[in-house]
Amino acid sequence: MDFLLSDEQRELQAAIAKICAKFDDSYWLARDDDGKYPFEFVNAIAAGGWFGATIPPEYGGAGLGMTEAAVIMREIGRLGGAAMTSVQLNIFGPHPLVKFGTEEQKQRLLPLLVKNKDRACFSVTEPDAGLNTTQIKTFAVRKGDRYVVNGRKIWTSSAKNANKIVLLTRTTRYEDCAKPTEGMTLFYTDIDRSKIEIREISKMGRKAVDSNELFIDDFEIPVEDRIGEEGKGFHYLLHSINPERICVSAGFIGGTLSVLDKAARYARDRVVFNRPIGKNQAIQHPLAKIWVDTEAAQLLLFRAAALYDADKPCGLEVNALKYFVGEMYLNAATQAVRTHGGMGYAKEFHVERNFRECMLAILGPASQELVLSFIAERALGMPKSY
Repeated sequence: MDFLLSDEQRELQAAIAKICAKFDDSYWLARDDDGKYPFEFVNAIAAGGWFGATIPPEYGGAGLGMTEAAVIMREIGRLGGAAMTSVQLNIFGPHPLVKFGTEEQKQRLLPLLVKNKDRACFSVTEPDAGLNTTQIKTFAVRKGDRYVVNGRKIWTSSAKNANKIVLLTRTTRYEDCAKPTEGMTLFYTDIDRSKIEIREISKMGRKAVDSNELFIDDFEIPVEDRIGEEGKGFHYLLHSINPERICVSAGFIGGTLSVLDKAARYARDRVVFNRPIGKNQAIQHPLAKIWVDTEAAQLLLFRAAALYDADKPCGLEVNALKYFVGEMYLNAATQAVRTHGGMGYAKEFHVERNFRECMLAILGPASQELVLSFIAERALGMPKSY
């Protein structure tokens, strides 16, 4: 398997880097301080045509694969977590609609996403279910040509600035299903703010991109906004999970490369006791180890993406990637702050923001512990523990 980027992929990387260069550290520091949504950045990515990167050309997209999506997200990840979160749904989120939507749905909905006329949020997680998605309680009852939905969701990013929602509900009670993964239905529909109360969660990082709790009361969804068959939503959702983890991991690799660059530059320039601190092996070795880890991470990234693009099983590779990158980013962000010493605690050096944001790489989109349990079961043949 050849992991060298093609000429076209290198041109893609350069095009994304050119856009990202217009939004430097000072822009993201300002957004981290004022909490304003990065509309300028989002609009620039959309204007370049990259919102439809993985959407088929017949619906206005570029028709690229997950390898190209990883190249895009790795560059965007260098800008930090807020940049990633503001655009990543348009990279991986539409997959269930692309794969399982009707032709009418795809013609009606996908071009608006590509043109940035629709902004969508992704709503699956619930306060009492956590990572156990089969235990969600948000319920949709069909009444004629509409579904009526009631329930709660949490950690729905960008809901305050979205007009569309990808929503997973139950349509059959858990107790009445032959399998835990049955009885869930997926929708892509308009947000009715008279029926969905959106409460922003104050959090430790990514202030510019809202994370929210949703309170859903008698929210009506037309039947034509259901994706695929009723009761098969969990199966459809799986077609977003692997792309999500590839894209998110690519972004975290970008974040690691960014803080490594900052730490190495500071180590070369900072003079203490009449010598650059980068001359000391206690500074050199941890940063060199991070460089080695980034090389390994990128091999994992492009192997997982290549398997996905070849329509091969890639669950183990994707989860291994997510685990490895999470640990790497946490270590890199921590080491970057330590390399800067006291100045690492200051916002003006732009490493403390990554230090706060890197925790999400450990906590989501699945915890490190759950990933290891999955690998123990699927790769090592151990009994399922969850």
